[in-house]
Amino acid sequence: MDETGNAPIIQVRGLRNQFGDQVVHEALDLDVRRGEIIGVVGGSGSGKSVLLRSIIGLREPDAGQIEVLGVDGRSRESEDRLHIERSTGVLFQDGALFSSLTVGENVQVPLKEHHPDLPESLLYELALLKVKLAGLPPDALDKLPSQLSGGMRKRAGLARALALDPPLLFLDEPTAGLDPIGAAAFDHLTRTLQQALGLTVFLITHDLDTLYAICDRVAVLAERRVIAVGPLAEIERFDHPWVQDYFNGPRGRAARDSQRRIAART
Repeated sequence: MDETGNAPIIQVRGLRNQFGDQVVHEALDLDVRRGEIIGVVGGSGSGKSVLLRSIIGLREPDAGQIEVLGVDGRSRESEDRLHIERSTGVLFQDGALFSSLTVGENVQVPLKEHHPDLPESLLYELALLKVKLAGLPPDALDKLPSQLSGGMRKRAGLARALALDPPLLFLDEPTAGLDPIGAAAFDHLTRTLQQALGLTVFLITHDLDTLYAICDRVAVLAERRVIAVGPLAEIERFDHPWVQDYFNGPRGRAARDSQRRIAART
């Protein structure tokens, strides 16, 4: 149980991931609380995306336990896998859209997979709703990914991630490659959707502005495990060389000062 008395929506214990002789994770523990936006950070090679893939079942860990939404995340039972698949949405860094399908058809993929009996008219309306939720204009529905800007492709990927109304959303570097205005807009959209839909968001990022703008807690990956997790004010004081360089270096101070100025205006 967490400090609110609720069971974590994600619980990882003793996770080990290894590729040949390279051990990426060893004895990694992490709890994700229901309803929060948690940012996961770490240096290159710290295994941020490997952790995400382990949690959602795209990689079989070498050891450890994973529980997602009360279900064994390592289970191969079809009912357990279906429960997790239907309850999670994932936005990969590059959007991972099917290039030969329109945006609307991309959004319909999980709907058709999990609800094959839905009529075409309802599939269209649901896809249109998700596209609008992701902040895209309705005419984006009929466009191919190649006809969209990078920021619009990310929003299209987000629309597909929201297709099944999941309570749990995974975002892998959602603002990577976006200009500062586009990144800030995506951050605002993420927080708005999280609050409006009651989402829990697991967010991998290297974007300090994103961390300060929307994350309730931050988990730091280093030395093959989570070395610290907590609100940013606590993480900033954590005595570790990478943490201090990252959060209290010039870029970290600039991001922190920027958010303080925004908070003062509001």
